[in-house]
Amino acid sequence: MPWPLYLALKQLFPTGRFFSFYSGLSIVGVTLGVMVLLIVQTVMNGFGDKIRENIVARDADIRVIGNGILYDWKPLLAELEKRPEVLAATPYAEGVVMMKNDNIPFMPFIRGIDLNRESKVFPLDQFLGNVEIEELSCTLDDLDDETIILGIDLAHSLQSGPGTTLEIFTPLMLEKAKRDEVLLPREMELAGLFQSGWYEVDSNSAIVTLRVMQELYGLGSGVHGIALKLNADQNAEIVARTLQSYFDKSGAYDVRVLSWLKKNESFLFFLKMEKWVMFFIMIFIILVASFSIAVTLSVSVLRKTREIGLLTAIGARQSQVASTFCLQSIAIGVMGVALGICGALLALHYRNIVVESLLKLFNAQNSFYRLYGFEGIPASYSVRDFVLVAIFTLILTAVAGLLPAIRAARLKPAEALRSE
Repeated sequence: MPWPLYLALKQLFPTGRFFSFYSGLSIVGVTLGVMVLLIVQTVMNGFGDKIRENIVARDADIRVIGNGILYDWKPLLAELEKRPEVLAATPYAEGVVMMKNDNIPFMPFIRGIDLNRESKVFPLDQFLGNVEIEELSCTLDDLDDETIILGIDLAHSLQSGPGTTLEIFTPLMLEKAKRDEVLLPREMELAGLFQSGWYEVDSNSAIVTLRVMQELYGLGSGVHGIALKLNADQNAEIVARTLQSYFDKSGAYDVRVLSWLKKNESFLFFLKMEKWVMFFIMIFIILVASFSIAVTLSVSVLRKTREIGLLTAIGARQSQVASTFCLQSIAIGVMGVALGICGALLALHYRNIVVESLLKLFNAQNSFYRLYGFEGIPASYSVRDFVLVAIFTLILTAVAGLLPAIRAARLKPAEALRSE
């Protein structure tokens, strides 16, 4: 074993002790930094992947949206259905209304659907079947021009159930009120509930027939857009760009074509930014740990000044003296990274047990799962993330040891030997 490496390990593991106190603190700091960073990255990757899966499962692949009301949508629908990329298409109209039950007001998002086409694009039958209480469940056959279907959490907020009569107010009605016309709400009977498993949808969504939505918003025979389901081998982004280019060149329809990715761009960007913010916070922890390494080695240089002078006096080169402290710093980094990776893998393996226990302690398990729409804490392991974190940490710890190493190498033997 080269003597610089021997001396580095000797300083890390003094006789009679597993670690020197300050070296132990540095290793713990690096371990915690690496472990928390990897856990956060892996869980955030899992959340991102799972949320994308939920969006794809609950939304259309592409929406063809009119720049205004689409009145000539029927030939457009027929044209889209003929395209080889398209599996199914359905017209829709949507907007916000005010809904009341026993003077409890809410302003949910309401969607008008084509009963014959909707289930070919959206998994609505699955959402209707998710309602476990039979008295609250329904099918699309129960929906007509006099009835409405609500998300399960919205129905709970309105304190309503099947058979309840709901009052609905729309922007069109408010315009009539401004002209001193009589304001009469649309009364609709609640046919049943749906449950998508995503709280944001279940707490803020209602479904009516397309005809009812056209009447509520004064659309006449128009719609707001057409939703498309693509064949499994198609890329939504590529197809959306192709369709947009086609419509722009033909000029036949004044529409915008949005893929599910483009439609949810802001939300996904926020998710990505949140991941990066957490990443930089964890990097800061590793930087603090690296600073502690620099302090530890600087103290070591001061304490071992006479030994350094003796080494230089018996022929040790400056590079060998410097490498002793650099190797000590790298050894701390290697042990911290190794322990951090092991700790992260162990914590991620038992993550659901730990989180479940904490949620039960605060009686919040139902709220958590309803909010995110999936059970358990998702994790997406990335070998790339593990490798990058390990390399970055080793570089930081190596750099942290440079300053003390250079200082030790520049000590003059005579001055070092006279040091008390």
